[in-house]
Amino acid sequence: MAIWKAWKKRLAKGRDRWARRFFETRLGRRMLVQSLPPRVLEITTDCGDHVLTFSPHDYIGRKVYRKGHFERGAVRRLRALLEAEKVPLAGTVLLELGGNIGTQTIYWAREDLFSRILSMEPDPRNFALLKRNIRQNGLADRVALVQAAAGETEGVIDFFQNPDNHGKSSALRSSAKDRKIEVPVRPVEAVLAEAGISPDAVGLVWMDIEGYEPVACRSMLSLLKRGVPLYMEFSPAFYGGEAEAFRAELARHYRRAFLFIEDEPVREVAPGAVPLDRGQYDLLLLA
Repeated sequence: MAIWKAWKKRLAKGRDRWARRFFETRLGRRMLVQSLPPRVLEITTDCGDHVLTFSPHDYIGRKVYRKGHFERGAVRRLRALLEAEKVPLAGTVLLELGGNIGTQTIYWAREDLFSRILSMEPDPRNFALLKRNIRQNGLADRVALVQAAAGETEGVIDFFQNPDNHGKSSALRSSAKDRKIEVPVRPVEAVLAEAGISPDAVGLVWMDIEGYEPVACRSMLSLLKRGVPLYMEFSPAFYGGEAEAFRAELARHYRRAFLFIEDEPVREVAPGAVPLDRGQYDLLLLA
């Protein structure tokens, strides 16, 4: 009996060593995070130069757990392009619309480029994690957070929470499964004034708000008129009949546009020629 117990103990230790090694592989991490039960509400993981807390049941959280980041290359790619174009960013303010849980917020903070970051995020699920992630990475003195959507007037709007991908939640319903709630909405210019940030201090707008871009842009016309560099997820599939008017409005304020389309090299086009027959892609606009 004693020999059998010793063998069982040895086998268990061997099993645990194998499991630890396996669950540190990309496949193992994928299997682990996708098999967690609903009672596991949050995970905090070490991502190297920062830590991140996220829901393991959300698309972004699962991707962070598998890869250690969520599209961090987009930040580095954009910085490289802006530097190549000699766009002055050092010491300016980054305005982030759609902060989600703070992935890109933290990546930009770790670039040590901007003096301050102001991030707006309306989804209460995301905002709670955004606030925690900024705090636990020691960034609260450099990053200001506002729980609101960007809009033309102060008030509240209907907001639709995607149950599977919190980054797809939006002021526009995209799925029958979406849960409708109300969230605060505020003009960007009012938010900047309240934070004590002059529009002249903003060096870059980073926007990812799932189809609400035309409304957000109307709430920050002073920035567009100054030609503040604008990087956004451009979503013609959401704009409907407003697509051409929105493109024309952007072309009134910017003279250069760079398309970031998956599996294609970055290419420059005239702002008035930005394609509207693509569902969604990233777009950089420069004056």
